Amino acid sequence: MTRALRHIAHPGPVAPVRDHALACHARPVSLTMRGGADITQAIDDALSQAGIHAAYLRLDGAMLSALRFVIPAPAPGDGHAAWYSQTHAPLQPVRLMEAGVHAGWRDGKRFLHCHGRWDGATPAMGHVLCAESVLAGDCQVTGWAIEGAALHVADDPETEFALFQPKETPPTARASNAVLATLRPNQDIGQALERIAARHGLQTASIHGIGSLVGTSFREGIILDSYATEILMRDGWVQAGNVALDVASVGFDGRAYAGGLMPDANAICVTAEVLLIAT
Repeated sequence: MTRALRHIAHPGPVAPVRDHALACHARPVSLTMRGGADITQAIDDALSQAGIHAAYLRLDGAMLSALRFVIPAPAPGDGHAAWYSQTHAPLQPVRLMEAGVHAGWRDGKRFLHCHGRWDGATPAMGHVLCAESVLAGDCQVTGWAIEGAALHVADDPETEFALFQPKETPPTARASNAVLATLRPNQDIGQALERIAARHGLQTASIHGIGSLVGTSFREGIILDSYATEILMRDGWVQAGNVALDVASVGFDGRAYAGGLMPDANAICVTAEVLLIAT
């Protein structure tokens, strides 16, 4: 049985355009990140050395000597619809079981947005503060270099947060095979991605990214009732125009859950940053 789509009230005017999506080219990459550096510096160094302007990377298996992170938290009473917790700082090393990070730009400098799950610390999932989290040693990461578009941080009047939005970059000689997109609040994530895929002619595609939902409803019947949850897209695909997503999610209590999303029942809370790649 489909659950009714939840809604969250943001402080600003509702933007008439409910997604931003740009055609681009995505190619697989494998990069070495330098141990002893914070995640932002390590990724910036690796991407710069490879001549890569923008990317979506998976940090699965990386060991951290220092992890700093936050999880969703109730609205602080200043008009924002939701907020984030105090910074958690585990004392012991932590292994990232799975983590996804969009590498974009803010005020001319490399900026990262990362959600992940780990073992060795509680809560076991959240928003990784990349500039404060340090790699224990050199590690290999995989992902996709993105050409023709990149995520840039801009102030968002609707949510009153500074959010990533795709911007065009110098065109590449390679043919477009992907779409870089961000989604606005209060629309079902699957339906929104189906519309984007149809608009860009993607009948089959893999889906990668992170975001936030108004609660999280899983096919298996588990429901996170927190009105703000953060997700990592563990797997996702477009097949014959239909979208299916497998995610990990965390809410106010810090407990991590994973599974397939219930169709038509998972509204965007603040944003989602998604890379769709034709298959």
